[in-house]
Amino acid sequence: MIVHLNGIREIIPEGMTIKSLIEWAKEGDPHVIVEQNGRYIYPSAYESQTVFENDVIEFINPNLGG
Repeated sequence: MIVHLNGIREIIPEGMTIKSLIEWAKEGDPHVIVEQNGRYIYPSAYESQTVFENDVIEFINPNLGG
């Protein structure tokens, strides 16, 4: 299945959730913010929110400083 993850076209396994995508991508920031198709996904929904073909997923790391 193809998704756009942080601006890069990626081929990922079918049936992934946001949580499994975070693990698959080896995203190590425990405070990562996830946006799916322009919508904020609450952390409490990571385990149940399904990723679909052609989704645009952004991982945002709020602890980068500034």
